[in-house]
Amino acid sequence: MIINLKNAEHYVWGDGCDGWFLHKSAAFTLIQERVPVGKAEVRHYHEYADQVFYVLQGVATLEVDGTIHQLRAGDSLAIPVGAAHQLSNQGPAELQFLLISQPNSHGDRVLAPLESV
Repeated sequence: MIINLKNAEHYVWGDGCDGWFLHKSAAFTLIQERVPVGKAEVRHYHEYADQVFYVLQGVATLEVDGTIHQLRAGDSLAIPVGAAHQLSNQGPAELQFLLISQPNSHGDRVLAPLESV
């Protein structure tokens, strides 16, 4: 079956962000996500899942273990198991990206507040 944003399983996360499962299995997920300007996910890590973020449009600010990365359309960044991270849209336009997780990361999120120095 062909999957697209019109027929994919949809969910809302955070404050007005969207996700669509383009593929969902225990082995891995492929999700297209949308983040409005000024919105962010909570800082967290995964105990089991490796993830890859691939930006389709906009600019993603992705903090990983204290290092800030700016990803633009066509850029990707892999996040290994156990690495604390937080994605935000600090750019001037809507952010859309693909998120690949292996294995499926839903239910595998541990909150990781930024430690003060």
